[in-house]
Amino acid sequence: MSPTPRRVSTSTAVLPADGRRQNLSLVLQTLRRLGPTSRAQLAREVGVTKVTMSDLVAELIGEGRVRDVGTAEQAGPGKPATLVDLDRTGLLTVAVDLSVPARLQAAVLDVTGEVLHREERPTTADAAAGRGLDPAVVADLARSVLASAAHPVLGIGIGTPGLVGPGGTVRTAPNLGWTDVPLRDLVAGATGVPVLVTNDSDAATQAELSASPGSQDLVLVQVGRGVGCGVVSGGRLVRGAHHAAGEIGHVTVGTDGGETCSCGRQGCLETWLSVPRLRAALDTGHDPAAPDGPVDVGGHRLAVAIAPLVAALDLSEVVLAGPPDLLEPVVPVVARSLSERLLPSLDTPLTVRLATFPEDIVLRGAAALVLWDRLGVV
Repeated sequence: MSPTPRRVSTSTAVLPADGRRQNLSLVLQTLRRLGPTSRAQLAREVGVTKVTMSDLVAELIGEGRVRDVGTAEQAGPGKPATLVDLDRTGLLTVAVDLSVPARLQAAVLDVTGEVLHREERPTTADAAAGRGLDPAVVADLARSVLASAAHPVLGIGIGTPGLVGPGGTVRTAPNLGWTDVPLRDLVAGATGVPVLVTNDSDAATQAELSASPGSQDLVLVQVGRGVGCGVVSGGRLVRGAHHAAGEIGHVTVGTDGGETCSCGRQGCLETWLSVPRLRAALDTGHDPAAPDGPVDVGGHRLAVAIAPLVAALDLSEVVLAGPPDLLEPVVPVVARSLSERLLPSLDTPLTVRLATFPEDIVLRGAAALVLWDRLGVV
């Protein structure tokens, strides 16, 4: 199951043990935000006494999460303050991205989201076409990357296309040829490390939230093997009754048929818009942005699919995640088609844009979910 990062409510009563865990998480979050910081400043930021903060920092140092990093510059008299910071070498994660059609990729990341080591595995033609990816290949890739980590890792996060159940089982992923694959248990058994499995669009959405903390109400559309989206309302990622919120790729768009999808039906959104479709247009020498080309048609169909969602939840942003060279021309098409279908905003117009940092967005999001689950750090 992938955890849902949430804001801390200072008005909610907690048990002493829960309060201590919350404060430890707040210390880690503050250090991640500020960098090297004195205990006194940490106490002010978190809202505890200096004595309590010294105790919290000592515990985190003992766990290998935090370390002393020297003294602050002293402008006046008195003893200079000792600075502490995250022990970044001891806060590593492994993330796996299964969203790219031609290859699987995995990486070791530090607490800031920087990729320290990366490995890729090309997929077979059958797997790339959605006719079956052997889950053992994913477990082997995770095990290989884990072995490259210079220090123990906190856990492994996996972003995968498809519908992921609470227990880390991929219930269905037509683009991988999977039904009821117990991916979390398979990878955990192969590596001996805690594993989280989440939908790739949810992972990408979490990465975008980390990169754009001011975004509170948005839909992020992840374009890869197919199309999926993550929905954020009031700063929270929407999961849905069956953990299937955002599964728009296999929604039939229009009544005019279309190509047969990997799920067996005709006219699914991802038969109109996907990385393989856009790449194929480029490879054959066609201009994908030409009228009635893949960009024009795909962007229009995407707008048709998400317009009711944008209107129902009063979202302020539509974010496209995927290869920027392919998706940049899609942005104005989606913006124009949405404007034709939605009432104009009386305040701030709807924004349609590319993801803030599209590079490695699924990897960074999967790693962020591990940090939240293991440390309470977002």
